[in-house]
Amino acid sequence: MHSVSHSLKRMGKKIGLVPTMGYLHEGHLSLIKKSLELCDVTVASIFVNPSQFGPSEDYEKYPRDIERDNKLLKEQNVDYLFTPSADEIYPSGYQTYVEVNEISKKFEGEFRPNHFKGVTTIVSILFNCIQPDYAFFGQKDAQQAAVIKQMVNDLKYDIDIRVCPIIREYDGLAMSSRNVYLSPEERTKALFIHKALLYARKLIEGKETSPQTVVDNMRVIFNEEKSIKLDYIGIVNAYGFREVDLLEDGNEYYILVAARVGNTRLIDNELMRLQ
Repeated sequence: MHSVSHSLKRMGKKIGLVPTMGYLHEGHLSLIKKSLELCDVTVASIFVNPSQFGPSEDYEKYPRDIERDNKLLKEQNVDYLFTPSADEIYPSGYQTYVEVNEISKKFEGEFRPNHFKGVTTIVSILFNCIQPDYAFFGQKDAQQAAVIKQMVNDLKYDIDIRVCPIIREYDGLAMSSRNVYLSPEERTKALFIHKALLYARKLIEGKETSPQTVVDNMRVIFNEEKSIKLDYIGIVNAYGFREVDLLEDGNEYYILVAARVGNTRLIDNELMRLQ
């Protein structure tokens, strides 16, 4: 991969990277399409990263189908697929990690300790291997994108980070590789997540300026379905991912939700731009 990227750089090619853990869906493919639009060469990576999974999480059963993924990427005319093994990324004696201190402590960081440490480490490794000019991430993982932007800024990477909109199923469920874990009944219940986010959007568009009031009203939606176990609801400034006391015109905010539906943990969000 180093050799390929160096050769492309010598030719003056703009490289776009779409890092994934595989089991690709339309959300991933939307990132691929954006890279193909902006870059001369598109590299997709597939690596199920063990260092971002906790001991009780689903690393071993995380869905994998490299042949299917490879076929999809060929159909999209992706130039390169980078699929290193875990032993290549983390050989015996590996001991170097990259950690973003503040943004990574709340929300996902609180419920998944060391998750973002694993994310920033593998993304840093991929950046070093591929040397992209652009890297594309999905808005569904909004906090992850914010953490990576902070890392890129702090470590002075010359990489343009692009965050692309959430792609949803026909019924509003945010596309995720983990959706395959949901039973038909659980999938129906999972729609409460998007329902609550849309209700929050309606409240804010109706000039509600108190984040706490919006969150309280969202909790009422979830109280209708007791089987959904909330991890958190939060509203943060899109720049810096800080919680706010007041929603003000001219700013952008993420409304965040993480919840467990059966044994499946889902995250979703809504991006609000206040005029």
